[in-house]
Amino acid sequence: MIYFAITAAVFTLDFFLKKYIDKKYARKVKNPRLGGIICIEKFYNKGATLNLLAKHPKAMTAIHSVIMAFVAVIYYFAMRITGKKLTKTGLAMLAGGGLSNLYDRYTKHHVVDYVRFQTGPKWFRRIIFNVSDFFIFIGAVLAVIGSEV
Repeated sequence: MIYFAITAAVFTLDFFLKKYIDKKYARKVKNPRLGGIICIEKFYNKGATLNLLAKHPKAMTAIHSVIMAFVAVIYYFAMRITGKKLTKTGLAMLAGGGLSNLYDRYTKHHVVDYVRFQTGPKWFRRIIFNVSDFFIFIGAVLAVIGSEV
């Protein structure tokens, strides 16, 4: 049951952060934080990373839905196995983040992104993330590492 709580917590955290960002910040305006290392910059992303498929938001929503259905099936079967705590934790994070972004796609027709790093390679500084993106990445890594143990 703890894994479903993790999924719900990730979804809820990002839901309320996006709501706050949407209300408080103007779009495409950089608001430096942590000495300029990161910026809060609200961006409406209709596509995937780097705005991939942004001109085809319905296709992006369909692809995202299929991916989340696949994650749900894996999540379901993983929960039926004893042990594999790292894999289950990773899948819970991945599901929470993925569902939060999918919720945005269905309700707003875009994903609200809001964290831009001002350090690192130029290509990396162009990407704007949200908390769900971090949980999706960390969750995927944990799930893979856990499946090897």
